[in-house]
Amino acid sequence: MNERHAGAPGQVKEVTSLANPLVKDIKALALKKFRDQQNAFMAEGLKLVIDALDLGWQIRTLVFAKAGRGNAAVEKVAARTVAAGGTVLEVSEKVLVAITRRDNPQMVVGVFSQKFLALKDIRADNGDVWVALDRVRDPGNLGTVIRTVDAVGARGVILVGDTTDPFSVETVRATMGSIFAVPVAKATTEAFLAWRGGFSGLVAGTHLKGAVDYRSVDFSRGPVLLMMGNEQQGLPESLAASCDRLLRIPQAGRADSLNLAVATGIMLFEIRRGALKLEPIPDQQ
Repeated sequence: MNERHAGAPGQVKEVTSLANPLVKDIKALALKKFRDQQNAFMAEGLKLVIDALDLGWQIRTLVFAKAGRGNAAVEKVAARTVAAGGTVLEVSEKVLVAITRRDNPQMVVGVFSQKFLALKDIRADNGDVWVALDRVRDPGNLGTVIRTVDAVGARGVILVGDTTDPFSVETVRATMGSIFAVPVAKATTEAFLAWRGGFSGLVAGTHLKGAVDYRSVDFSRGPVLLMMGNEQQGLPESLAASCDRLLRIPQAGRADSLNLAVATGIMLFEIRRGALKLEPIPDQQ
């Protein structure tokens, strides 16, 4: 390993060896056990890292390819990382491939501290929309829902029960950076139901037993809590019973159900319909 400076936080190291302890720690973040132990996760891409820093997330380590040396944007992010007390690693292509497990990795990778919103700190005001996901299993589904929540301007996501990790590499990739913009809370079913008892707005869930067309509901008054069930089993009876309305999305084809992320997206765009306006396209002259 060729060191440019000492490896203390807030400084820069040049790393070429896969045996380097810092590289091993970052690679270990592919496993939930180590993400939980370190309370950390990895995000790939210069834009994502910049967005995360702008939104106040704590960066621990910035990794960038040697090809990024001299790139003004990369060097600015490196300076911000050092100023925040993080470590900067300039690495070989071989090391970056090993860290990201990709043949054509992004030039920049950031390691950040995890951040969850406490359920008790959620304050739902008029017009706010929250999504509760029961036992979501697929990281692609969770990441896509988080991205959609961001796109429609909903407030955040509540993970109920035993769910996939919002900070897994697969989930973070699927969010396309929205993991840094969307608050995520997590709770047991019991804690969630206790919190739901104090929710003052409309609580709606999609359910195969739902008799109400989702398009017929007025979502414009007060806050809305949208409950979506597990990919295979849907909403359990305990959560379905706590909904004010059980809704269904009409279908015409042979498929008997929709993908969780697709169904959540349909619901969110309907709930937020009145708040979403197309911006006029400037004249191209």
